[in-house]
Amino acid sequence: MPRKLFNVALIAGVALLVAALGFWNLSPESFNQQPNAAGTDTAIDFYATNTYTVQYQADGKLHYELTADKVEHLRASDITLMTRPNMNLFRGTELPWKIRSERGEVSSGGTEVELIDSVRVDRIDAKGRPTILTTSRLTIFPEKEYAQTQQAVRIDAANGVTTAQGMKAYLNDGRMLLLSNVRGLHEAR
Repeated sequence: MPRKLFNVALIAGVALLVAALGFWNLSPESFNQQPNAAGTDTAIDFYATNTYTVQYQADGKLHYELTADKVEHLRASDITLMTRPNMNLFRGTELPWKIRSERGEVSSGGTEVELIDSVRVDRIDAKGRPTILTTSRLTIFPEKEYAQTQQAVRIDAANGVTTAQGMKAYLNDGRMLLLSNVRGLHEAR
């Protein structure tokens, strides 16, 4: 249920911001203009710049903070494009997962989020140990608390470095399944 609220809150926040901006730009001349010929799949029906979104959980704890340089909504496909999305995902804890990329695409209904180019996920655990995951593309299914990629993955952790081709991550369990060509360099303590 919190994931559905996350998706609804994100889309509602962007929609309210765009509606407010659109209201101020209305002019009587705009009602007399003829609509363009058939719209294309890439026609943007609204956008917002320098966005900042915050969502809280039902118990009042911080769920996430999300910023993006630009958010654009494609009318025909109902896909939302993000430029430089940057999220601090708290999930009610004090130590957030920091997730960022160059671009992002949110599917219709928010059931799938595709992070594209220079994807970086990092977190410091309660003992102060950093974990950094980098890849070129990562698909997140928020409602399922699941993420995956077929691309090369690098995981830098306190005890070493692991690389692989492809990954499945089960966020609730804190489990990762590395798919192939797994290599690791680890310190024995």
